[in-house]
Amino acid sequence: MTELAGMNTPALAKFLSDNGVVLVGDLQVELISGGRSNLTFKAYDEKSAWVVRRPPMSGLTPSAHDMAREWAVTSALQSTDVPVAKTIAFDSEGAVLGVPTTVVEFDPGRVVRTREDLEDLSDADIEANTSELIRVLGRLHSVDFEAVGLGSFGKPEGFVGRQVKTWARQWEAVKTRELPDVERLRDKLAAAVPARSGSSIVHGDYRVDNVILTEGSPGSIAAVVDWEMSTLGDPLTDVALMCVYRQPIFDAVLGVSAAWTSNRYPSADELAERYSRETGTELSDWNFYLALANFKLGVIGEGITHRALAGSDTGSGAAAAAEATHEFMAAGLRAMEGKK
Repeated sequence: MTELAGMNTPALAKFLSDNGVVLVGDLQVELISGGRSNLTFKAYDEKSAWVVRRPPMSGLTPSAHDMAREWAVTSALQSTDVPVAKTIAFDSEGAVLGVPTTVVEFDPGRVVRTREDLEDLSDADIEANTSELIRVLGRLHSVDFEAVGLGSFGKPEGFVGRQVKTWARQWEAVKTRELPDVERLRDKLAAAVPARSGSSIVHGDYRVDNVILTEGSPGSIAAVVDWEMSTLGDPLTDVALMCVYRQPIFDAVLGVSAAWTSNRYPSADELAERYSRETGTELSDWNFYLALANFKLGVIGEGITHRALAGSDTGSGAAAAAEATHEFMAAGLRAMEGKK
């Protein structure tokens, strides 16, 4: 059998055994998803299954595929009421696959990724799902990060200002052409960074397809996944990104008709209001946070196309993902001006 790109099954089997996993029969591996973000594999034997994650094959966006970050936060959250998969092993040196790799237990629940995945869900199911998404995000933001050992996981002070600089640098690393709107939005964001902001664990990529739902229960999240963008920072960056992901143009970034962009989910404004009510959080400087989220997504779309042009297996439509960049930047500029 031909080995999957980015995988080495014999090396993975040895790694699992070295970390106390008793394999029953031969280890099998299949690709769950790949290219848009970290490569995600399902590894399984005759008894158990695991999820293996590693960075893309080429064209990495700096800091956007940090497996050590993912491992640290999911390990720390094991003792909290934030649902995460049970951690198994971490190859920090890249000895197994040539890059840092995480292994966690496989959860057999449901992932709602595309519009087709919504077809058998009722409006009541989607309402329950929305409420749970907001509750779990609120729980994450309320975790005492010092108490769970994540006090040095990031630097909340000055986080938002650093985000503007970080994504501006990442634009320079992945841009495939010049776009004046990028510089305009960057400069407006840099001039409007809020003087004060909150501090919490932030997921950095929170939406419905980055959670696993309990099978048969859309209103119950079994595990939040895809933590490679997590850090300590301003919780409103999570909320704004969740809202900005609702824009239809996000389909071009994902390369699918996404469930989260469906008009069956509440509007971005309603999501923000519901989070505010659920957590008692005031949405101060909200237009800034929306603009920053649009800036980030525009850079991410450009990065996907950059990796495709570099030869990474990023899936169908990846070369066109950068077509969304201008729209995100324009939306960010409108947000800075207080316009829809």
